[in-house]
Amino acid sequence: MTSTPPSTTDRSTSKLGPHERVAVTGGSGKLGRAVVRDLVEHGYEVVLLDRAPSPDPVEGVTFVRVDLADYGEVVQALTHIDDRYDNIDAVVHLGAIPAPGLVPNASLFTNNVTASYNVFAAARAARIRNVVWASSETLLGIPFDLDPPYLPVDEEYAVRPESSYSLGKALDEEMARHFTRWDRQLKMFGLRFSNVMDDGDYEAFPFDETPEQRTFNLFSYIDARDGAQAVRKALESDMVGFEAFIIANADTVMNTPTSVLADRYYPQVERRAAIEGNEPLLSSDKARDLLGFVPEYSWRTWGDRNGR
Repeated sequence: MTSTPPSTTDRSTSKLGPHERVAVTGGSGKLGRAVVRDLVEHGYEVVLLDRAPSPDPVEGVTFVRVDLADYGEVVQALTHIDDRYDNIDAVVHLGAIPAPGLVPNASLFTNNVTASYNVFAAARAARIRNVVWASSETLLGIPFDLDPPYLPVDEEYAVRPESSYSLGKALDEEMARHFTRWDRQLKMFGLRFSNVMDDGDYEAFPFDETPEQRTFNLFSYIDARDGAQAVRKALESDMVGFEAFIIANADTVMNTPTSVLADRYYPQVERRAAIEGNEPLLSSDKARDLLGFVPEYSWRTWGDRNGR
């Protein structure tokens, strides 16, 4: 696949180092648990901000029960909690209703956009200039009832929200553009995660007998551990400004070659790069080039370990 054009973000000395304190909202969720564990393993002090403690707690992680819809609670959580900590160095914002259809549309939109605004604004009030958050692959046009403009899909075309969930993510990214305009030293990276999977999901792979189940996101996924890697590398980047990155695995959820799938389901769509083997149709080239993100896990290696 071809590389994306060079970034226009500025450079700064805001690079995060080990032993600094990172707050992770939504750290009790599926991706959040992987992010918390990865950060701890790489020497960071982690504060987990969520409505409920993690079902898989990590030793040494501070848990604070926070309602992200309450701006005052978020400000305090990002500044000082008696007997726990006095400052936060960076924020990973993952706390949200994680998909459309789980609650009524207006409730989902209000919850998610309010939470993001509160985290972004509270971080600014606390002078935290390193914010990484979960944007979404849904901004690319999912469920792709309309064909994408070209393949492989990248970050270069305008967002195409098709649900209340993705509309909220579009507003998150627009807010981030303005927050970074107000503060030229602020870094806000939105990671457009593909469908997050872990070992417990791979029993259902591959989907070659039911490919229509996976056309909604072009047969893509991201292993939670690789999602965590992307978060850490985004935190450690010394770029500033707003950027959005697609974060997807280096293969698809299928054994069928990707070019065959593209010919079958998207025959009229322009191909901007050769598609070989099981390469994904969601390109993470920008994350590779600017963050050094290289996926390390795959359902295929899980299958090898489990005789599949």
